[in-house]
Amino acid sequence: MRWAVTLGAGSAVFIFGSALAQPAPSSMRPELRPDLETVSRTQTLDPVVIAKPSVARPQSRPASLTQAAAPAVADSAADAAFQDWIKGFRTRARNQGISGTTFDRAFDGVRYDPDVIKRDRNQSEFTKTIWDYLDGAVSDSRVRNGKAALRDHARTLDAIEARYGVEKEVVVAVWGLESAFGAVRGSNDVIRSLATLAHDGRRGAFFEAQLIAALTILQSGDTSPRNMTGSWAGAMGHTQFMPTSYLDHAVDFTADGKRDIWSDDPTDALASTAAYLAKFGWTKGQPWGVEVTLPGNFNYASANRKNTRSPAEWARLGVVGVDGAPVGDHGPASILLPAGGQGVALMIFDNFGVIERYNSADAYVIGIGHLSDRIGGAPPFRGDWPRGDRALTYSERKEMQRRLTAAGFNTQGIDGRIGPKTLDAVRAFQQSQGLTADGYASLGLLKRLR
Repeated sequence: MRWAVTLGAGSAVFIFGSALAQPAPSSMRPELRPDLETVSRTQTLDPVVIAKPSVARPQSRPASLTQAAAPAVADSAADAAFQDWIKGFRTRARNQGISGTTFDRAFDGVRYDPDVIKRDRNQSEFTKTIWDYLDGAVSDSRVRNGKAALRDHARTLDAIEARYGVEKEVVVAVWGLESAFGAVRGSNDVIRSLATLAHDGRRGAFFEAQLIAALTILQSGDTSPRNMTGSWAGAMGHTQFMPTSYLDHAVDFTADGKRDIWSDDPTDALASTAAYLAKFGWTKGQPWGVEVTLPGNFNYASANRKNTRSPAEWARLGVVGVDGAPVGDHGPASILLPAGGQGVALMIFDNFGVIERYNSADAYVIGIGHLSDRIGGAPPFRGDWPRGDRALTYSERKEMQRRLTAAGFNTQGIDGRIGPKTLDAVRAFQQSQGLTADGYASLGLLKRLR
C-alpha cells in the first residue's frame, strides 16, 4: 500500500494522531500492522532524474562500478538462500496438502524480492493527523467517484445488500479506500511476496501460513499463479483480502464456480467484503458513528471505549447530535475523540468495531464510515479540527513517555506508541495541571512537559 500517502492497494496504511481509541484484537491485513499509529510523511516516489548530455570520459571509475555491483551481488546471494528455503518449504507445503504440481507451477521462476523486505521493515518517523488523513480518504473527488460506483453497480450492490444485510454504501467505501474503486489493486506477484516475507523470518510464521493459504487457493482453481497479484504484503483484489481471509470469507456471488476477486468485474470482491462484515456482526440500520456535541462540563475521562451508555443516557449528560437532538437509540455507544477535546466528537456503535476487523486503525474506520455516509448523501463533519496542530513524531512520542514517567505519571514503557497506559498518564498529567483531561498527546502538551 503506499507512498506518501497513497490510499489503496500496495500502499502502507495510514495514521494518525495520538489519542485514538484501542484497536481491535486483529485486522485483515498486515501492512504496518504491528503499529498502526504511524504513516510516513517523508517517504515519496523517487524523483525524476534529468540526465545531462553525455561527456566522453575515458578514465575508468572502479569505485562507482564497485558500488553499483554490490547490491547485485547481495541480491544474488539472498536469492540463492531463498531458493534453498523454497526447497525446504516444498516439503512442508506437501505435508499440508499442497500437491507437487500446484507447488511447482506456483514457484516457477519465482525469485527473492528485496523491495518487499524494504517495505516490511520501514519504520516511519512521522505521523499523519486524523484531519490530514480524512482530507484524502473522504475527498470531494473520492465521494464523487463513490457515488458514480454506486450508480454504475446499482443492481449488483442492491443484490449484495439484500443477501448479506450490509449497506451498499459501506461496501463501496471499503472498495474506495482499499483500491480506489478497483483502479489500484496491486501488481506484486503474491506468491513471490509472501515467500520472500516467509523466508525473511521476521514474521515468518504468519507469512508462511498466508503462503500455504495462497497455494490452497491456487489448488482450488480460483485463479492462476501469475494472475494472483496484490500488495507487497499479499493483500489481494478489489478489497484487499489476505489469503487466509479469502479462504474463510470469499464468496462466488456470480455463481461461475470461482471466487474471483482479481478480475475487472468487482462482483465477487464486493460480495466477499459484505460477507466478511456480516460474519463479524454487522447490524443493518445501525450507524457506525454519529457526530455529537459535548456539554461544557463534559467529563473527558468518560470518552472511553469501555464506557458504553445508551444514546438517551448520553443525552441526559448533555451529549447530543449536532442538530441539538438526542441521538437515535441504536444500542450501546461510547464517545470517541479522535483529536481530543478540540476536534470532532463521535458517538460510536457496535458497527464501528465490525469495521475494525478489516483494519484496526481508528482513522481508517472513521474514513470508511464517513465516506459511506458522504456517498449516501450526508454532509461533511460540522465540527472543526485543530489544524494548527501537528502529530508527534515517533521520537517525540518516546520523549513524551519519558518525561511523563519522570514526572511521576508512569506510561509503563517507552515505545513511542500512544496506547491506553500512555493515555491514562496523559490524562493524569493534564488533571494535575488543571487542563482539559482529554488524553490527547499533543505537541503543546509535550512543550509543557519540557
